[in-house]
Amino acid sequence: MLEIIIAGGVMMIPIILASIVALAIIFERFWALRRSKVMPVADVEMARKLAETGQVSSNAINNLSSSSVVGSVLATGLASSSLPRHLMKENVEEAGRHAVHRLERYLPALATIGSISPLMGLLGTVFGMISSFSQISKAGAGNPAAVAEGISVALITTAAGLMVALTAVIFHRLLKAKVDNYVISMEQEAVKLIEIVNQTNNRRPTATVASNQPTANEKAAAAIAAARQRMASGG
Repeated sequence: MLEIIIAGGVMMIPIILASIVALAIIFERFWALRRSKVMPVADVEMARKLAETGQVSSNAINNLSSSSVVGSVLATGLASSSLPRHLMKENVEEAGRHAVHRLERYLPALATIGSISPLMGLLGTVFGMISSFSQISKAGAGNPAAVAEGISVALITTAAGLMVALTAVIFHRLLKAKVDNYVISMEQEAVKLIEIVNQTNNRRPTATVASNQPTANEKAAAAIAAARQRMASGG
């Protein structure tokens, strides 16, 4: 393996570095995009319970925001629960854009590696062909061994660049699809949370009015007190 890398020439160095970076990004993103880290069920249920009760403290919002990616989005919605619906929705959408940026971290770099790796392999091919023609000019066209080294360099770098590019492109597509699925799920949970908050807010005025109105016992007691007062004044 080492002999093949050495035979590939100077362009094998950036190709190998690109492959190392691509593998690091792939492993890091698969670890960071675990469902338990992005969309844990416990955080979603906690956000719904807080929205239903209408009792949202700053500590609960901070804990939910730091727990997961979806928690940060839902925490923004809970923090804006006292605002009108359109303002709450705008805040949630802004938090969602930040969440998507976090989920897509390093993916542009992986896409770039997938794009430039074939070009680096092609550049190595050009260098190899230049070396081959240089050997031909020195030794003549009748000596195949003189051009074999340059051709091998061209083939090795081309194959290495294509392998790195294929790996980067395949995993970039997989990770991008994973992120898209998370984004759709977060949008659905955010819409549900907004509806729960609106229902909770709509129930509050009714409950307040009902609590301010006197009960039947209170009305009867007030009537008896008024009658006694009239009797006392008349006597």
